[in-house]
Amino acid sequence: MSIKRRFAWAAVIGAISCGHAIANNLYYPCAIAENTVLQLQAQLDFVVKLPDANGGIFKPNRMWSAIVDRQGKLCSVTSVGDAWPGSRAIAIAKAGTANDFSNSALALSTANLYAPTQPGGSLYGLNNSNPFNPDYLEIGGGHSQVPGGIITFGGGVALYLNGNVIGGLGVSGDSSCADHAIAYPMRARSGFDQIPKGVAPGDTDNIIYAAAGTSPTGFEHPHCFPSDITP
Repeated sequence: MSIKRRFAWAAVIGAISCGHAIANNLYYPCAIAENTVLQLQAQLDFVVKLPDANGGIFKPNRMWSAIVDRQGKLCSVTSVGDAWPGSRAIAIAKAGTANDFSNSALALSTANLYAPTQPGGSLYGLNNSNPFNPDYLEIGGGHSQVPGGIITFGGGVALYLNGNVIGGLGVSGDSSCADHAIAYPMRARSGFDQIPKGVAPGDTDNIIYAAAGTSPTGFEHPHCFPSDITP
């Protein structure tokens, strides 16, 4: 084989390898056990293929999923399908937000934070409190670091073990309503949903949809599409 052809094949193999790394992008160790990270991320491929498409735009959904530990350090990022590249940072920020504002007394999903962070709300300005570090925008960046970022729409939930927060899970790549509808069962199927108390019905941190034609109040979230579901 000629040197030129060898270089051509090396470039192809390198591109394939790079694509595989970008698609999976799994990181550890962090303060969350490796088996916990793998257990959570294994649910992503299953949940995005549910028949109702989780009420989203795509079927199956095309998603980024991120996990942070209690310190906010990035433990893992993975994707399914041709997910929007910009959603990677959003997934990380959602995981961080849910972790940042949940504790052993109360769980708040990012969906619960929508209404109070709107103009006139009691938490207006929260989105500017912990900016995302742009150094970690690059695919593969942020491993074991604290990327930060605040996102106050659906897709982020805190992870609970024995009544305590151990980190956060963030999902992004579709409507914010579908993102929540994916993150919520991912956590439940992995057994990290034993929250102490929530602001939603049943003392949960589930999404609370505002009535059609009304502005969200309290801890409500607007509908994205008529196909939205409550997981």
